[in-house]
Amino acid sequence: MKKILVTGATGQLGSELSVLAPKYPQYEWIFADRTKATLDNLEFLQSQLEAINADIIFNCGAYTAVDKAESEKDLAFTINKSAVALIAKFTADNNARLIHISTDYVFDGSSSIALTEEAETNPINVYGESKLAGEIVCLKENPESIIIRTSWVYSKFGNNFVKTMQRLMQERDEINVVNDQIGSPTHATDLAQAMINIVESSKWIPGIYNYSNEGEISWYKFALSIKEFGGYNCKVGGISSSSYPTPAKRPKFSLLNKTKIKSVYNLEIPNYKESLKKIFI
Repeated sequence: MKKILVTGATGQLGSELSVLAPKYPQYEWIFADRTKATLDNLEFLQSQLEAINADIIFNCGAYTAVDKAESEKDLAFTINKSAVALIAKFTADNNARLIHISTDYVFDGSSSIALTEEAETNPINVYGESKLAGEIVCLKENPESIIIRTSWVYSKFGNNFVKTMQRLMQERDEINVVNDQIGSPTHATDLAQAMINIVESSKWIPGIYNYSNEGEISWYKFALSIKEFGGYNCKVGGISSSSYPTPAKRPKFSLLNKTKIKSVYNLEIPNYKESLKKIFI
């Protein structure tokens, strides 16, 4: 029986994988929280990788506090680059397979068309820099890795935009949301299923892939959809990013082109509204 190790087990994606795992009893699933495979202690991580000796690793763990990363650069790079290098080297040395999760924040947001995997990277914040560094070392240490870039991840687990909006819309009469950052959200359960489908597929084609739900929207439009499905009475206004300054800059446009992953792995990707609806059922 093949072992699948999931890092970042208590995060959004790791939690959604744990929900799906019982449907795939042909694998021995190991969900590693910080006690089993912490990514900021490389010595401990190495010993745990050796002890678990998985056939497949889903690296869902990451430093994702985008604004905090501006003042915690070393920690962000330890988790998002050094730990990734170590995991990739382990999988290469032990003939194991690796799916590593990356982000749309590797782009600077200056594009006006959906970004393919070949689009030029140019991160504009520390988080994006650390994730791009992780992609580079991942493919250097193990060229057979699969990297999936995703965007605007949400889930019924963890902290995310959808849950924040649900809370604020119940607490307040009026909120403002930025309307000049364009992309597409990703329901973590859809991405989790896509990862399993890749492993279950008869082929393994390494490299970088994009995955998010279909649709091109702003955070403001996303908030309006949350309001619609939740039946909230809160008034939602659109504002520019300059009216809502944050420590880390965000890319203005980071819509991902999913043609490659759909064609290579024959995946059907739901529209963002279809997936968002499930949160409210």
